[in-house]
Amino acid sequence: MKKLIFSIAALMFCAPVSARITVGAERMNAYLPLLEGRRVGVVTNHTGMVGRRHLVDTLLARKVRVELVFAPEHGFRGTAAAGEHVDSGRDAATGLEIVSLYGANRKPRPEQIRRCDVVLFDIQDVGCRFYTYLSTMHLVMEACAAEGVPFVVLDRPNPNSPMGVDGPLLDVERHRSFVGMHPIPVLHGMTLGELARMINGERWTAGLRQCDLTVIECEGWTRNMTYELPVAPSPALPNMRAVRLYPSLCFFEATAVSVGRGGEAPFQVLTHPDGMVVDLRHTPSDEVVVAAGIDLAWLIDAYREVGDTPGGRKFLSTFFENLMGVDWVRTMIESGATADEIRARWAPDVARFTSQRKPYLIYE
Repeated sequence: MKKLIFSIAALMFCAPVSARITVGAERMNAYLPLLEGRRVGVVTNHTGMVGRRHLVDTLLARKVRVELVFAPEHGFRGTAAAGEHVDSGRDAATGLEIVSLYGANRKPRPEQIRRCDVVLFDIQDVGCRFYTYLSTMHLVMEACAAEGVPFVVLDRPNPNSPMGVDGPLLDVERHRSFVGMHPIPVLHGMTLGELARMINGERWTAGLRQCDLTVIECEGWTRNMTYELPVAPSPALPNMRAVRLYPSLCFFEATAVSVGRGGEAPFQVLTHPDGMVVDLRHTPSDEVVVAAGIDLAWLIDAYREVGDTPGGRKFLSTFFENLMGVDWVRTMIESGATADEIRARWAPDVARFTSQRKPYLIYE
């Protein structure tokens, strides 16, 4: 693998959301009537902003009775590292009770949901099956369906939607986990609001129950529109370059190659203890990255350079199947297949899913 060396620091989030785009949380006239006089549970984190103010603070200022705040991976304030246990407690700023959905429980307990008359969901996603905010939404939908509590999604654009649909469908019988719960491709090209409609419509929830679902749509956004996130969605995706590379580089999490977590350019620089360095902060261009979708060439090149450890340790750990969702990609990589050959095999999955999702799409 060629070594690319750059020293320029990664660009941070600084671009404002386009004035043409109104996210669901900003359309307060559309959802405040659903909350009036009700005890409200809010599933959100640091990305749940209404302009420059957090959704929870905005609701409290409007005298909405916020009963509980449910926090996903990375916590309510978005400071916890990936996979780090998140404790329940109280928010220092508001005094509200915070229920962690990434600690002892990943699904709200029935008694917690019964304290709510309606549950509001507002989290920024990045459009990848293994990004766990989707799994959190699924489990909250299940809890709401079981208790008959309405569930409202304040939708936000998918910043990786221009990449289209790409990757194999998850084999739910063999590889269902918290980083992949649905028979969808790695890049699904949908918003969380659209996916909530699909989860409901396809009855993917436990017991085949459908929840009472409302999606507050974004205005002014279309599926192929570039959307610059105003807030980093998680600590390891600090800028749009990382967000765009994430669908391809996340697979390195199942290898001994580091994706730069904890450094100045996570999900932009690849390093290995044997000295391999690949800097992707500026090359290839963003346009090339977006057009490529899932690019397995970097992973395949690294496998050919590093290989399996002589002592028997595989380059790809068992976690790889959780991320990829199928067994056969590993087999093809280890047998010498190219990225194009692997993509050709999952092409029928992409076509099938693209047709299946059509009834649930909201945006052009």
